[in-house]
Amino acid sequence: MTNLSQLPLRTMAFAAVLMAATACDDTTAAQAPGAPPAPAEVGVVRVQPQKLVIKNELTGRTSAYRVAEVRPQVNGIILKRLFTEGGEVKAGQPLYQIDPATYQAAYALAKADVAKADAGLKVARLKADRYTSLVRTDTVSRQSYDDAIAAVEQGVAQVAAAKAALDAAAINLDYTRVSSPISGRIGKSAVTEGALVTANQTTALATVTQLDPIYVDVTQSSAELLKLRKAIAEGKLTGADATQAPVALLMEDGREYPEPGRLQFSDVTVDQTTGSIRLRAVFANPREELLPGLFVRAVIQQAEMDAAIQVPQQAVQREPGGGTAVWLVSSEGKVVRQAITVGQAVGNKWLVDGGLKADDVLIVQGFQKTRPGASVKAVPIGEPVASGAAPSAVPTR
Repeated sequence: MTNLSQLPLRTMAFAAVLMAATACDDTTAAQAPGAPPAPAEVGVVRVQPQKLVIKNELTGRTSAYRVAEVRPQVNGIILKRLFTEGGEVKAGQPLYQIDPATYQAAYALAKADVAKADAGLKVARLKADRYTSLVRTDTVSRQSYDDAIAAVEQGVAQVAAAKAALDAAAINLDYTRVSSPISGRIGKSAVTEGALVTANQTTALATVTQLDPIYVDVTQSSAELLKLRKAIAEGKLTGADATQAPVALLMEDGREYPEPGRLQFSDVTVDQTTGSIRLRAVFANPREELLPGLFVRAVIQQAEMDAAIQVPQQAVQREPGGGTAVWLVSSEGKVVRQAITVGQAVGNKWLVDGGLKADDVLIVQGFQKTRPGASVKAVPIGEPVASGAAPSAVPTR
């Protein structure tokens, strides 16, 4: 065998040029003009309209279901406080005992007045009965008989007045025991034993708050609410029952409150300073986890759309003129530009108002590999372009 090092330098150079030319011929043959390039692969999803629940996430605060300020209705000295501050009380439960001595005496006096009036009425009736038979024989004058009848009527009125005074005395005596008007949690007492209180004083003795259930008051932009109602009126959406619309609650830490709620009412006036409308929802609060004044977010189901189309946000392209478009794969396997109109964002998707229809093949991945008019290989990525629930999704035109 001939050693390569022994070959002439000119022979080696010729061999190298020959090998390079052969490689170029092979490359040229592989890229011959008659062989088209392989289509680029793109990730696609098939458009499928689905029923969509229109939800709005609104901020607000909790407020007590009932608040009762306990005030005395008679004057007197507080003898006892009958509750534990911060504890639970029931409706009708005694909270304070006011000195009842003077009211007991007034009640006893009123009771005696009733007995006196009853006795006087009895005498008047006996006299009237006797005069009834005597007046027929002219033993007594007609005037005396009339006076006897009037005395009976007067006696009846006196008995009624005495009984009314007795009822008033009984009410005042009952008011010396101050009771809770509602069930709930009672706060700090404003007075102690020995304090003098007066009827209907401005300072409350204590405050009782009912926490179960509890209200959640939120505000919604009047423009957004009007847009929603317009969409319902035009038939784009189906409105939810205003008194049965379900509401979910998100706490300050982002945790979802476990108890479901329902929308109770929507205010009929717009706040002139904020341009918003107040909505009120009610939630069960059996563990009293919600306290009045908490900042919360309420997710309210306000409407439904029977055939909603949503597309991933990365599939929508913003154009210089301000429009929006997507790329579709036609039945011939070519990329087609399609202009669309979109409404609001729904999570990581756009709600499409127009431009797409069922079974359109939408490109969501691989834009950099192709262009409109190019042939592509569509690879499904397994994500339908629709969703069953949507926060803050109101179609716009």
